[in-house]
Amino acid sequence: MKPVKRNVVEDIVAFNAGRDPERLTRKYRLLASNPFAFLRGTCHLFYQDFPASAPACPSPLAWICGDLHLENFGTYKGDNRLTYFDLNDFDEAALAPASWELSRFLVSLLVAARVLNVRRADATFLCQRFLDTYAAELATGKARWLERATARGMIKDLLRDIRTRSRPAFLDRRTDIHSGKRKLRLDGIKALPVGEAERARVTTLMERYAASQSDPRFFKVQDVARRIAGTGSLGVERYVVLLRGRGGTDGNFLLDIKHAPGSALAPYLPGAQPTWDSEAQRIVDIQRRVQAITPAFLAAMPFDGQSYVLKELLPDQDRLSLDLWNGRLTRLETVMCAMGSLVAWAHLRSGGRQGSAYADEWIAFGADARRWQAGLLDHAQACHRQVLADWKAYAAAFRQRASHTPR
Repeated sequence: MKPVKRNVVEDIVAFNAGRDPERLTRKYRLLASNPFAFLRGTCHLFYQDFPASAPACPSPLAWICGDLHLENFGTYKGDNRLTYFDLNDFDEAALAPASWELSRFLVSLLVAARVLNVRRADATFLCQRFLDTYAAELATGKARWLERATARGMIKDLLRDIRTRSRPAFLDRRTDIHSGKRKLRLDGIKALPVGEAERARVTTLMERYAASQSDPRFFKVQDVARRIAGTGSLGVERYVVLLRGRGGTDGNFLLDIKHAPGSALAPYLPGAQPTWDSEAQRIVDIQRRVQAITPAFLAAMPFDGQSYVLKELLPDQDRLSLDLWNGRLTRLETVMCAMGSLVAWAHLRSGGRQGSAYADEWIAFGADARRWQAGLLDHAQACHRQVLADWKAYAAAFRQRASHTPR
């Protein structure tokens, strides 16, 4: 597979049309910074070529998150208020061959190796360990999960550290106290001001949601701001909302509300998809199927002909920092094996639902790994070259435009 020549800039601009200009400018700058950021922010480009270039070996249909890469794993609070480490981004989620999910992850690992200062041979080794663990866990037919007691290495360290963090301390980093009440900190890094019309719209949205809950006062809105987060979703309508919660300055809660556009995979999916009440419902339903424990506050919220996903806002430092591997390959190997396990458990857990493969198919696929692993790795290497070619073309165009922009 040779890299496809195309007008990368035009494709990216067309895909992001209509997004918030202020945050979209940040996205364009971020995409040019390094190839891994570019991969994370251009899921639509990755799948443009995929149907024609996909590995020849067929794979079972799975409920996939659609944008699986190294940074789409992380911790979250479950609805039981315990902390878990799992797949955690489902904006592009769909029913598709498992090879699509696996390929995107492998490519992300190959691309990120450059940023993490991992040698090419070691990156290939890590890809193989991910696939071997994925296949082995499928072959058991048993879906499990990761928590502090079962995690190892860097993931265990992360889950242990989270245990010592407090919600009031997190609130202190994201808010300021004025006249005895918290207000969101508009720092231009995590949050931006919101117009009065948007504030009223979000407040009304939360009031409607609160009316359906057992404790409506918990969801009383204290403040609203535009949220800056992610890479691919930058520019999408998104808010951070400060709630009354349990009352008092330390009882407040922070929620994330994000508009749910259609999946970037939609034009390329090989088969029919279920009919969802809304795009937000698609995201929420698939996330509930795939994850072992449902995150706290996860809900689909329809409003004025559009739909939004509601979830709890969590600290950025609750993400795994892979750059802390400190030159010890075994630390990264442990993480890749854990991620391989999580993907296998996700496919097993969500199997047999509206067209996804049943457990017996997954067990057979895992047991027959030698038949498909080599082809998948070769395909990932080819996709890796395509991502690098696209990034170089985009970064050059971005630098050229920046050099001609008046300062």
